[in-house]
Amino acid sequence: MNNESQNTEYKESWRDEYLKWICGFANAKGGVLFIGVNDNGEVVGLKNAHKLSEDIPNKIVNYLGIVCETNLLKKGDLDYIEIIVEPSNVPINFQGKYHYRSGSTKQELKGSALQQFLLKKMGKQWDEVIDTSATIDCIDEKAIRYFVRKGTESKRLVSESLGNTPQEVLENLRLIDECGHVKNAAILLFAKCPQDYFPGVQFKIGRFGKDETDLMFQDEIEGNILQMADRVLEVLKSKYLVSPIHYNGMQRIEPLEIPEEAFREMLYNAIIHRDYPGAPIQMRVFSDHIELWNIGELPQGYSIDTLMQKHTSRPRNLNIAQVFYKAGFVESWGRGIKKICDGFVSAGFDAPVFEENSGGILVTIKRKEITDVVSDVVSLSQVQLTERQRKIINLIEVNPRISAALMSQVLSVVVRTIQRELATMQKLGFIRHEGNTSAGRWIVLKK
Repeated sequence: MNNESQNTEYKESWRDEYLKWICGFANAKGGVLFIGVNDNGEVVGLKNAHKLSEDIPNKIVNYLGIVCETNLLKKGDLDYIEIIVEPSNVPINFQGKYHYRSGSTKQELKGSALQQFLLKKMGKQWDEVIDTSATIDCIDEKAIRYFVRKGTESKRLVSESLGNTPQEVLENLRLIDECGHVKNAAILLFAKCPQDYFPGVQFKIGRFGKDETDLMFQDEIEGNILQMADRVLEVLKSKYLVSPIHYNGMQRIEPLEIPEEAFREMLYNAIIHRDYPGAPIQMRVFSDHIELWNIGELPQGYSIDTLMQKHTSRPRNLNIAQVFYKAGFVESWGRGIKKICDGFVSAGFDAPVFEENSGGILVTIKRKEITDVVSDVVSLSQVQLTERQRKIINLIEVNPRISAALMSQVLSVVVRTIQRELATMQKLGFIRHEGNTSAGRWIVLKK
C-alpha cells in the first residue's frame, strides 16, 4: 500500500475513538481508513475482522449519522477492513465536537475556525450573518454619508443615493433584515464602534528597530473598516513614513515615499479579505522594509502563483467586497494584486513579495534608503530656513528627544509658535518625528 496521505489513514486495530478520524474525513474531502494496517502500509491483520466489519458500520451510523462503505479485505491469511468515507454536505460531529482532516492530520475545530466551517457547510459567509443584537441604532450616519459620497463620485452609485436615509442605504445593500437587525458586514463597515461587537477589529502598526523583538513604538487603528485605510495612511504619514517635498517649477509636490495608490490598494485587499473575526491586521515598519499581514487562508485551489496570474475574484467577505466596490475603492475582477505590483514597479520599486504565513498572507515591501528618499527634497538654495528654524535644528541635534515645551523655554517663545515651526519644517522635509508625542524623537533629514 501507499504511505498515509491527506485522504488515507492506517490503524493496526480498531478503537472507537477512530470515529473522530471518520468524522474528520466526512467534514473535509472524504478519505479511506484501513484497519489492520500499520503506518508503513503493511497489512498486519485483525483477529476479529468479521465481527468488526459488522460493528463498525453500525457505530458510524449511531455516532455520526452517516453511512460509509465498509469492506472486509484479505491479503494472504490476513484479514483487514477498508472504510470509505464520502465528503458530507452537512457538518458532522462526534459527541458534540467537530473534527476536520487537514493535510495528514486530524484537527478539532474550535472558535473562529469552527464558525467558518459551519457557515461554509451551510453555504454562507461570515459577513452575511445577521446579528440580532445590532440594529440601525448602532450605525454611524457619517460613515453612511462617506460611502454614498464616494460611490456617487466614482459613478457606481446614482446621484439620487445622496438623498437616501441610512435605512434605505442598508436596504439597497441588503445589509439589514425586515426586523431591523443588521448583518455583520454592516457593523464592520458602518457601525459607530465595531469593536463593541468584534473586539479584534483593529489595525496594528509597529515601528521596529533591528528586528521584530525591538519594538520602538506602536499604534492601534480602530473604527469602521470602510474608512480604516484613510486612518492608517494618516498615521503612517505623520509618524512612520517619509513624505519628501520637491518642486516642479513653482508647484510643491509632497508624495509619500512609496507609491500611495498601489499601497492603498494593498490596504483595501487586507481589509476586505481578512478572516473576520480573527487576529488584527498587523503592519511592521522597519528601516529597510514594511511587512503587512492579515489572517485568512487563500480560497481552495488557489496559491500565491494563482494571485500573480489572471484569476477570478473569490472574496472571503462578499458583502464587504461589494461595498468597497460600490464606493469606487476596488475592482471586482481579480486584478488587485497585479495592480499593486505594477504600481510599485512603475514607481521604481521592487514588486512586493506575497507569501502564505501563519494562516494568513504576508506582504513585504522594500523601502528605499532615507538618503535616497530625501535626495529630491528642496535644498536651502530654494527655501531658506529662518534663524529660529536653524536654532531648532541645532537643539534637535543636541537632544533628539527634546519637547516643544523645552524648545519654547530655550528660545523664549510660546509653545504654539514652536509647534507651528516644527510643522512647517516637517512639510519642507528638513525633519521628521518618530514615535508618540511623549516618547518619540526628532530626526534631521536635510540641513
